Amino acid sequence: MIITGKSLPRRTILRGLGATLALPLLDGMVPAFAAAPKPVRRFSEVYVSMGMNMAHWTPPSEGPLEITRILSPVEQFKDQMLVLSGLDSKAAEGRDGGIHPRTQTSWNTGVSAKKTEGPDIRAGVSLDQVIASEIGNETQLPSLELALEPAGLSGNCAFGYSCTYLNTLAWKNATTPLPMEMNPRAVFERLFGASDSTDPKVRLVDIQSDRSVLDSVMGKIEGLKMRVGAGDRVKVNQYLEAVRDVERRIQLAEKQVERELPEVIRPAGVPGTFEEHAKLMFDLQVLAFQTDLTRVGTYLEARELSARTYPEIGAPEPHHPASHHGNDPEKLERLSKLNVFHISLFAYYLERLKETQDGDGTLLDNTLLLYGSGMSDGNVHLMYDVPTLVVGSKKTFGIEGGRHIRKPKGTPLTNLQLTLMEKMGVHMENFGDSNGQLNFVADV
Repeated sequence: MIITGKSLPRRTILRGLGATLALPLLDGMVPAFAAAPKPVRRFSEVYVSMGMNMAHWTPPSEGPLEITRILSPVEQFKDQMLVLSGLDSKAAEGRDGGIHPRTQTSWNTGVSAKKTEGPDIRAGVSLDQVIASEIGNETQLPSLELALEPAGLSGNCAFGYSCTYLNTLAWKNATTPLPMEMNPRAVFERLFGASDSTDPKVRLVDIQSDRSVLDSVMGKIEGLKMRVGAGDRVKVNQYLEAVRDVERRIQLAEKQVERELPEVIRPAGVPGTFEEHAKLMFDLQVLAFQTDLTRVGTYLEARELSARTYPEIGAPEPHHPASHHGNDPEKLERLSKLNVFHISLFAYYLERLKETQDGDGTLLDNTLLLYGSGMSDGNVHLMYDVPTLVVGSKKTFGIEGGRHIRKPKGTPLTNLQLTLMEKMGVHMENFGDSNGQLNFVADV
């Protein structure tokens, strides 16, 4: 990093004609002779529903990580990965048939969802929101909640459980679930637009104006370029190119709305394929981290009871029925394809983080990630030994990657979550049904 005589404020924001644009960390933000700033730590979690083909997920032995079929898309990140076996999402237990809403809720809270169809929903504060409550005041947005399916479900979704439990992963507190946004246009406007409003009428006005959110600040950007060094000018240009690329793809997605699609009708701004949609939302999460608009992200890649189909990968059966494979070899093969597809999109996210500079490192170096599901075997709704993957650098988080760790039977998943909080600088004595930290992570 180049040290300059004068410095720009770290939270430099360009303003113009109703648009704001936060900038990534530049060399010019470091004052002369100052020590390099400590890396900003970020947290991101990605949830996939209804388990895995565990035979193709679990490494054959404990110790040095052996890459399995389902893990193959993330092999290049092996040195920063921990695969954890033996962790149980015990709070999801129950005998009333509501396993799916309980599973999705307890994975991130360690608390069993209250059985109700009405407004008296109750769970517990979620992992992401515990972290956001401690570090969220340092950013414009305390956290960012993204999903790939609409939150249109309402009423009773499963054996007397409210659909609210399936529409979100994030809980501000025991009675306040946070909405998850699946429309890239709305996310972009929240990050860079005139206001945080996601009102459809407000969005429609912006869409009809056919105006780039960046156009109104271009003059200020040109002025900024004259104040920074050559290296920073390159960074600013690269950043603007990334923003414009996201904006271009959103505009293209809006045009696709007019096309007749074989799948269910999608809202304006949502790409026509699941892969395009997933990657675009991951790109937006990267942008949010890059500009330090938030440091906490929650991403619902596939929710419980999802009926989405994946004909593009040879898995035309809806996701939920596909998870009930009955140990049929052909159905298990289709489930493996689906599992590989999901984690390949997570691999795309990791690659985007890796290629994005952040201080003296990359966003991947400075982001702690959790990827997993609240079930292991979806066929029998097994919430024990759930598939769990942690990605984090040794430099920033002290995590010695490249390992498969098997914990004793009965170890709560919340023990890992308690440990991840500690890695993010958040100390709590307990979380959900936890009974201690996972020392092999905390002591590395």
